[in-house]
Amino acid sequence: MMEIQEIIDQLIVPPGKKINLARDYDPGFKDESIDKEAARQRVARGVEKLSEFQDKLYARNQFSMLLIFQAMDAAGKDGVIKHVMTGLNPQGVQVFSFKHPSAEELDHDYLWRCVVRLPERGRIGIFNRSYYEDVLIVRVHPEILEAQQLPEPFAGKDIWKRRFEQINNFEKHLTENGTIVRKFFLNISRDEQKKRFMDRIDQPDKNWKFAAGDVKERQHWDEYMHAYEEMLSHTSTEAAPWYVIPADAKWFTRLCVAGIIYKTMEDLNPTYPEIDDAKRAELARSRKMLESEG
Repeated sequence: MMEIQEIIDQLIVPPGKKINLARDYDPGFKDESIDKEAARQRVARGVEKLSEFQDKLYARNQFSMLLIFQAMDAAGKDGVIKHVMTGLNPQGVQVFSFKHPSAEELDHDYLWRCVVRLPERGRIGIFNRSYYEDVLIVRVHPEILEAQQLPEPFAGKDIWKRRFEQINNFEKHLTENGTIVRKFFLNISRDEQKKRFMDRIDQPDKNWKFAAGDVKERQHWDEYMHAYEEMLSHTSTEAAPWYVIPADAKWFTRLCVAGIIYKTMEDLNPTYPEIDDAKRAELARSRKMLESEG
């Protein structure tokens, strides 16, 4: 059975490396030494430990954690968030899903709507899609860029390079101010996406998940893969790494994500706040007052 660090080493995007998704990352990869049920149990044990870490993170109120999920449609982002975060204290977890920007959001820079939803100290923030949409869907559909009303000098051919730099600087700023950033690209194959779309069409209890627009976006598959490769190659850093998670087997996807979050928390090793002498004296006085009631 693979250890957490082995999984991380295979899935992380090395900072500064130009990657090729088809060559470097297999959407169908999984640990052959573990089956679906064993993986489910392992995730459950990991979530139990994560709950302990989260309690200390919340109590300490010093660090926060931002988890970003990006993927093609039907890759399983919602399922991963549900399964990996089940059991954590809802007070300490915030989940935001970013769809088409509103008129108010378009009147600000592309980072703004995510900045105002960053996790407070002591909390875990989850972005289901994020500011990375502005170097992905906006790159595949340039007409969206026009709606952002950028000044003419800043809407030219170098815009993607500039945005990669802006994002790296932004995430460096977050890290240096106590927000730990981990980013997950759920890497589904084109064949598996088609299968999941067909399931959504054929199974009544999944009809609600299907959107015709998802199939239209599928026609831009190669363009999206290029955009993802560029994004991953230019924005995976030591402080805020990207992980390319194999997404064809949902149970293994969840195991990988849970393992990476667990290892990140373990390395952080959050602790409860230290109690000083004044606080100890206050506790002793309160104890005496309570005991005197009896």
